[in-house]
Amino acid sequence: MVGLIIIAVILILVAIYVVIYNGLVKSRMYTQEAWSQIDVQLKRRNDLIPNLVSTVKGYAKHEKSTLEQVVSLRNQMTQIPSGDHEQAMAVSDQLTSSLKSIFALAENYPDLKANQEFSKLMEELSNTENKIAYSRQLFNSSAASYNMKLQQFPSNLVAGVHHFEKVEFLAVPEAEKEAPKVTFDD
Repeated sequence: MVGLIIIAVILILVAIYVVIYNGLVKSRMYTQEAWSQIDVQLKRRNDLIPNLVSTVKGYAKHEKSTLEQVVSLRNQMTQIPSGDHEQAMAVSDQLTSSLKSIFALAENYPDLKANQEFSKLMEELSNTENKIAYSRQLFNSSAASYNMKLQQFPSNLVAGVHHFEKVEFLAVPEAEKEAPKVTFDD
């Protein structure tokens, strides 16, 4: 009788261990999937940029430095190793700022602003930027859930045994944290 109780307790403990381990694996996988969604949107943006640049070139010939910067940052994005999330986000943030400069060009060039292809590309890029922002939020939510499991008892014991590592959150660049300056000067 005592032997059956001991076997039952061992089986229950093993089942709990397996459930905790599988929960950690599932959370880690959700975090990796969330990063993959960011990666997909970054690739989509990188694919749209050459079309945007070629459309703008015809209208804004003297804005060459802005266009070159966008192309250079896009090329940097394609060279970043897939596991280097921090560098990918840093270059992505710079690219987002550069794209804002191109969007601002449309205000100086009415013909460009009226160009249907440019408008379509701007809309596609704006939608992609929104998807990137959403994907970053999803990644941070997944990372928070995963990191909590790494710290909570008893899953922290299982995580330690199997060397699960904490995932860093994606942070907002310091420049974007500053309040925008609004003036009403003519």
